[in-house]
Amino acid sequence: MPDRGFALEQYRLRAGVYDHELAMFEPLRREAVASLRLSPGATVLDVGCGTGLSFPLLAEAVGPSGRIVGIEQCPEMLVKARERLASVGPCEVSLINAPVESARWAGQADAVLFHFTHDVLRRPEAIANVLKHLKPGARVVATGLQWADPWAWPVNLFVWGAALRSVSTLDGLVQPWSDLAAHVPGLDVRSTWMGGIYIASGTWPGHQASPHHA
Repeated sequence: MPDRGFALEQYRLRAGVYDHELAMFEPLRREAVASLRLSPGATVLDVGCGTGLSFPLLAEAVGPSGRIVGIEQCPEMLVKARERLASVGPCEVSLINAPVESARWAGQADAVLFHFTHDVLRRPEAIANVLKHLKPGARVVATGLQWADPWAWPVNLFVWGAALRSVSTLDGLVQPWSDLAAHVPGLDVRSTWMGGIYIASGTWPGHQASPHHA
């Protein structure tokens, strides 16, 4: 089970350099946001939004009449996200400083982005809280690190090093999306970056899966 205290300390220490550390992943971020298929006026959840690096792309997609809800448990990261709002388009942005499983916000969303949020995706209660705030038919997109095939040891060395700085547990890195897939039928999972990163996308049917679906 992910260790929230350890994760908080990780991201508090990284807040000042986080944007530089993730610069190499920006093409992946653009692909993930495009996979959301956002329309003008849509509401999108940015789960584990960090310093708000996805905000400009999301704002451009939803337009002035749209809304972004950013959820982040680390106060230091959220300070950076709030500062970024000055460079974001004129859409409405709500920032919530809370663990995902206990976060509260109003309204239902048309889409949700989990971008490099391994710890969140390994907490069933966090996934459940997000899904209950989605409209039926909402787009669900998740991206992040994963173990590549065992023979691809240079890739896995990269994944291991990156994971040590970004997750509190290596549990589930074989299939980080597995708990999400239990609730999103037909979740499409594609590997990229020589197998070390995944992009998962699908459509929320509008109801929680039964235990027999897992």
